[in-house]
Amino acid sequence: MATLIHTLADHSDDVNYCAFSSSCLATCSLDKTIRVYSLSNFAELPYSPLEGHTYAVHCCCFSPSGLVLASCSTDGTSVLWDTRDGRRLAVLEQPGASPVRVCRFSPEATYLLAGAADGSVVLWNVHSMKLYRSGKVKCGSLMACAFSPNGNFFVTGSSSGDLTIWDDKMRCLYNEKAHDLGVTCCDISSHPVSDGENGFRYFQMASCGQDNHIKLWLILFAEFLGVQLKYKCTLNGHSAPVLACAFSCDGQMIVSGSVDKCVIIYETSTGNTLHTLSQHTRYVTTCAFAPHSPLLATGSMDKTVHIWQLDLKQPCAGDTVENESKVAIEDWSEDDVSAWLCAQDLADFVGLFKMNNIDGKELLNLTKESLANELKIESLGLRSKVLQKIEELRMTMISVSVPDEFLCPITRELMNDPVIATDGYSYEREAMENWISNRRSSPMTNLPLHSLMLTPNRTLKMAISRWLETQQK
Repeated sequence: MATLIHTLADHSDDVNYCAFSSSCLATCSLDKTIRVYSLSNFAELPYSPLEGHTYAVHCCCFSPSGLVLASCSTDGTSVLWDTRDGRRLAVLEQPGASPVRVCRFSPEATYLLAGAADGSVVLWNVHSMKLYRSGKVKCGSLMACAFSPNGNFFVTGSSSGDLTIWDDKMRCLYNEKAHDLGVTCCDISSHPVSDGENGFRYFQMASCGQDNHIKLWLILFAEFLGVQLKYKCTLNGHSAPVLACAFSCDGQMIVSGSVDKCVIIYETSTGNTLHTLSQHTRYVTTCAFAPHSPLLATGSMDKTVHIWQLDLKQPCAGDTVENESKVAIEDWSEDDVSAWLCAQDLADFVGLFKMNNIDGKELLNLTKESLANELKIESLGLRSKVLQKIEELRMTMISVSVPDEFLCPITRELMNDPVIATDGYSYEREAMENWISNRRSSPMTNLPLHSLMLTPNRTLKMAISRWLETQQK
C-alpha cells in the first residue's frame, strides 16, 4: 500500500528533482530555486528557498552526512549550500560553462560529480573546492550518473543512449549502448547481489530512457577481471519515455516516473508491479525513496511534489531483528546477532562473531579497536561498515530522534567528548583530531582554521548526558 500523505506546491514552475537526507527533503525547479523541507512535519525550513542560480535548477543532492546540499543549473554552475543555515559555500563553474544537468556526491563525500550538456564530466574535490579530474562522453549530453556504494567507480548515462563506467581516476572502463533513444536516469543499489554462476558479488544498477524501458544490470568491478556489465532484464509498464528511476534503501524495490504521468513501484527480484500511482497531472520527472523511513517523493511538471507513505512488507535497511522479535538488543542471543548480521548484508561475519561468542551485549560494546585487535578484521572499510551498522543499532534503542546539535558534524553520531574548534562549531574530539591531522580547514565551512586548538565543550557534554538520562527512564 502506498498512501499519499502530503503535497508540496511551493514551486512556481516544473519540479526537476527531489532528494532526501536523513532529516530533510530538497526539491529544485525551473523557477531557479531549491526548497528544503523538514521530514518531521514537511514544513519548509526558515532559510528556504535557496536562491542564487540565474537559470533553471536541474538537479540537487545531499552529501552523505546531510550537512551539504549541491545543486546544478543551466547557468553552468554547481553550488554547494550549508544545510544548517542555507549559506552558499561555493560556486563551481563547469569548464566551458555548459549547462550542468546532474550532480552526485561520492559515498565518502570527497568528490562532487557534475555532468553537463556538452558531455563533460567533472569531479570536484569538495574539501579544496577545486577541480580534481575531468572527462567527456563520446557523444551526447550527460543526463544521468550514479556512484557505486564503495566509491570505486561511477556510471554516467548520455542522451546518445550510452552507459559509461568510470573509475575514481576518471578513466573510462566500459561503454554500453543501453537505450536507443537516450538514457534519462540511472541508479545503483546500495546492496550488492550474489551471482550463483561464479559466486561473485555484483552491484545492481537500474537505467531508464526515452525508449519507455527500465533495464536492470549487474556490474562486476574487480582488479583481476576488470569491469563486466551484464544485462539482467527489462521492466515494462510505462507507455511513454521514463524520466526517473531509483532503488529503495534495501534494494528490494525500484520506483520510476514517466511522461505517461504515472509512478510505478516494482519488486526488484521478480520485476512484478507492486503499485501504480497516477495522481500527477503532467510528466513525472523525479522520484526518490527516503533512506531511513518508508517515504517516497515524486515530482512533476505539474509543479508539485507528492509525499507517499509506504506500507512495507519487508524491513528497510537499518531496520533490525529487534523490530520483529521485540527482544531488547542487549538481550540478544548469538543466534539473534547472526540473524541481524544477515539482515545487514554482513553474513560473511557470522562465523567470526559466533567463534568469539558475540551476543547482543557484546555487540553493542564493540569498538574499532576490538574489531581490529580482537576480531582481527583487517580491512578498514569492512570495520567501518560494521561500526556504522552497530551505531545504527544503538540509535534504535533511543526512543526519539537525537537533537541535531548533539551529533558530530563529521560522523553524524552522538558526541561523547565534544570540543569546540576555532571555526565556532562543536565536534567529537577523536573525529576532529583525525580531521586536522590531514588538513587545516573547517569541516563545516572549508575555510582555513587560524588555530588547531580544541576546547572541551563541557556545557554541551552535560546537556547530552542529561538528555540520555531522560531517554533511559
